[in-house]
Amino acid sequence: MVERIKDGCFSAGVGMGGCCRVDSLVTVDERGQMVLPKDVRQRAGIKAGDKLALITWGDDDGESCCLFLIKTERLTGMVKGMLGPLMKDFLGGKRS
Repeated sequence: MVERIKDGCFSAGVGMGGCCRVDSLVTVDERGQMVLPKDVRQRAGIKAGDKLALITWGDDDGESCCLFLIKTERLTGMVKGMLGPLMKDFLGGKRS
């Protein structure tokens, strides 16, 4: 269930915390480029030269409905956080 939790902020109730909102609309030009608004870049800490991972969410037919941009250093930290304990257990078990 989606519920409004504060100014323009909606929660999908998926237990992830935070909120979802439409901050702006962007236009894709004929070369496939788009501009992220300055205020969005500032809030996200995105600077010139930063690398972003583009992640798509789609259906079983292969059609994407959602696009996510994540700074690569955050993505790396998320992967390490998920796989680190698993690999530590795996490697710890192999050495015994």
